[in-house]
Amino acid sequence: MFAGSAAGAAAVALPAVPAVARPKGGRSGASYRAEYHFTVPDAWKNDPQRPVWIDGEYHYYYLYNADYFTGAVGTAWRLATSTDLVAFRDRGVAVPKDTTPNGDVWSGSAVVDADGTAGFGAGAVVVIATMSHDDGPTSQAQYLYYSTDGGRTFTNHGTDAVLPNPGVRDFRDPKVIRDEERDRWLMTLAEGTKIGFYHSDDLKRWTYAGGFVKDGIGTLECPDLFRITTADGTARWVLGVSANGKGSGLPNTYAYWPGSFDGNAFTADAADPQWLDHGFDWYGAVTFDKRRADGSVDPRTRNALGWLNNWDYPNITPTIDCDGFNGTDSIVREITLERAASGAYYLASRPIAALDDHVSRTVRLGDLKVDGSRVLDYTGVAYELSCEIAWDQLAGAGVQLRRSADGGRHIDVGVYGDYAFVNRRGAVNPDTSGKWQESHTPFDPSARKVKLRILVDRTSVEVFVDDGRYVHSMEAFPYLVDTGLALFTIGGAAVFRNTVIREFRV
Repeated sequence: MFAGSAAGAAAVALPAVPAVARPKGGRSGASYRAEYHFTVPDAWKNDPQRPVWIDGEYHYYYLYNADYFTGAVGTAWRLATSTDLVAFRDRGVAVPKDTTPNGDVWSGSAVVDADGTAGFGAGAVVVIATMSHDDGPTSQAQYLYYSTDGGRTFTNHGTDAVLPNPGVRDFRDPKVIRDEERDRWLMTLAEGTKIGFYHSDDLKRWTYAGGFVKDGIGTLECPDLFRITTADGTARWVLGVSANGKGSGLPNTYAYWPGSFDGNAFTADAADPQWLDHGFDWYGAVTFDKRRADGSVDPRTRNALGWLNNWDYPNITPTIDCDGFNGTDSIVREITLERAASGAYYLASRPIAALDDHVSRTVRLGDLKVDGSRVLDYTGVAYELSCEIAWDQLAGAGVQLRRSADGGRHIDVGVYGDYAFVNRRGAVNPDTSGKWQESHTPFDPSARKVKLRILVDRTSVEVFVDDGRYVHSMEAFPYLVDTGLALFTIGGAAVFRNTVIREFRV
């Protein structure tokens, strides 16, 4: 994705928060910085860049603009490292911006060149990223940086593009993987409404192989192509993109197609995509290898990570004033390829298992009967709630999160009729248009039960429905004094089975 953004730092107009709300220190004594989600140390972040495994650690690069508060645009690649993808250590800027005539560094990808195919030595880390020296209609091209110190610092490989622009406006976000079957490198590239495929022997010279076209979901960005194995041992390819389907009543998050790939062309199982998230704030997402304890790759599970923001309102967050930054990521999730009763494949998501190692407190509430509304004896601003709601007959049921003392403010999560939903209308949130307040996903009411796993943090809610068949990721900015939690049913009674709350310390 292009890295403009960050021009202007207007904060959301939040009503005054009472002085008692001081969970952490910030500019005003209060803090909206997430408790257990990744946040940029200062200034601005947007796109995650696919983390790579180097010397026993995930190296997570992301687009970073140190000049955000001056109003200047443009990004570098900043680095954080982690062994478990929950706790991260900041390592500073790895790929600087504005060090060549080509300008700042946009989205791309890093790979470990184990065999030294590019000529920088075995094990060199190579970044291929989009750069654009001006705003011209054909200025986007792909450039190479390399590292010989384990991915900590990078040097530009001259100022010429390794993949020049062929004369099109959109030509960006290269995602490079190793095509082991054909013993060569493979790049996917965002080209308007097409994803282009290119191959190379040395990461420096690229040959066009083919493309995949999809109209109707906006400009395609941040492409993603990977192979994943199902539980029954079937290996399938998945093509993903960040896309804006709002104009068609679809999400503007991560669209994907299961299918097959022959090295040059991708064939989708179905023309229309599925969506890995149905909320309003999971963009620029990347998937990447899940590593086992011994460092080997798990072929049946991948990790996924998204930017918790939206280009419709990128500069609206209370963290700007309270904490001096703008940039929060989703929790890392694990995705698996599952098969529905219809025979169609889909990706299921669950929060990364390493969260279990950071639990600081567990509150087990057991089975709770609810007929109407039930306020729980629990308060908090950052936690996970899980339960299974079961009923004989009702219209809807769910949870009120970050509830005010008088019950007037809250974020609602649950099911109603034939859909599951997340509604942020009752809390301060970044959508000033009022159009993007409630997200929906399909739900079969004949099941008479639903599983919910909800991750709540200071400025976000992520909801995993029925073992991650559907996910809703959403920004919301409840008052820090709104800490209540309630359960509700509509038109009948239900039992909230095995209700558990967990808090985390990172």
